[in-house]
Amino acid sequence: MTDAEIDYPAVFQTLPGMVALLTPELVYADANEEFLRASGRTREQVIGRYLFDVFPDNPNDPTASGARNLHASLRRVLATGERDTMALQRYDVQSTQRPGEWEERYWSPVNAPVLGPDGQVVLIVHRVEEVTELMAARGSPDGSRARVLEAELYTRARELQEVNERLRQAHAREREIALALQEAMLPTPGNIGHHRAAVRYRPAVGALNVCGDWYDLVDLPGDRIAVAVGDVVGHGLHAAGIMGLLRSALSAASLVSDGPAQALEVLGLYARSVAGAENTTAVETYVDWDTRTLTYSSAGHLPPALLRTHGGVEFLDQATDPPLGARPEHVRRPQAATGFAEGDTLVLYTDGLVERRREDIDTSLARLARALTRHQDTDPETLADAILLDLLPPGGATDDSALVIVRL
Repeated sequence: MTDAEIDYPAVFQTLPGMVALLTPELVYADANEEFLRASGRTREQVIGRYLFDVFPDNPNDPTASGARNLHASLRRVLATGERDTMALQRYDVQSTQRPGEWEERYWSPVNAPVLGPDGQVVLIVHRVEEVTELMAARGSPDGSRARVLEAELYTRARELQEVNERLRQAHAREREIALALQEAMLPTPGNIGHHRAAVRYRPAVGALNVCGDWYDLVDLPGDRIAVAVGDVVGHGLHAAGIMGLLRSALSAASLVSDGPAQALEVLGLYARSVAGAENTTAVETYVDWDTRTLTYSSAGHLPPALLRTHGGVEFLDQATDPPLGARPEHVRRPQAATGFAEGDTLVLYTDGLVERRREDIDTSLARLARALTRHQDTDPETLADAILLDLLPPGGATDDSALVIVRL
């Protein structure tokens, strides 16, 4: 039998477990027969309605937390695009036969994303296993033992939720500290010399997925500047510390190096002595207004984009080498150059701005090129805001993003 012959809607309806499909707004898009049967609801009572209007928390139980925990899990799925398995939940359900009365229920939920072509969550598969009967067994001779087991499991579930909440708070605090550290280490946004530049940094929406990216602009002798971006593997305070060390080292190396390749070679040698700096990516471009030349070198990083005044976009990808520390021996890094005209725009960025799950990098770069061309007649500050608006998801990305724009 081929895929074309399989009646997937019929398969979904007859799945042996409880499964529902939710929109990103947490509205029921569909639910299979077992979900409706076990929850005691009809399709009319479920489909097209907001999940927590259909299944609110028991208002008579001040300790009820099922709805809050489920909402947090679903928001994590939307933010990260990753599956989230929940601890056992007590989530009472209002009786359909006796309005105002609530039935004690226990559920074991798993929430998984369905991603669209752009890597964004378009649906959430909400699978639920009801374990109420296993927890209760009220009428059996083993009833007392079942009630003891129920109490133990419920207590363990609550304890696990408390531990998860403490971890969440600790992660949130680490995020705040890491962001403050990064803000202190990154250069202040603004023009460099008499040239117009715009920089942007957007942290990831996850609690720890921040502080691996950096940018830098260095004023060089003559009418020249060095522009760089980089991305440290890892997240949180440790990555923020490494980021600060590498950014400062590259900034210093740029002042005394003959070009970006030599500066990255020096940075690579330094990175070998920094635990956690291996496989960091970075790209640097020297801009020389006297000769109207861009000289660049990349250590495993995405290529800078050169937006021409006529609207075409050229990706500077002729001098790409492995990330820092990827080779056991020292090898000279490649370097390439290209000319530019007055009014061209140089754009450096990190992967969080363009890359999407399960998407080819060429597709990601083509999207960036279209966005740059669409807003080519704007100044660097306006262009930076427009690019972020076009490329980042409305709710924020799951990886941090750095962006540098220089009008040439």
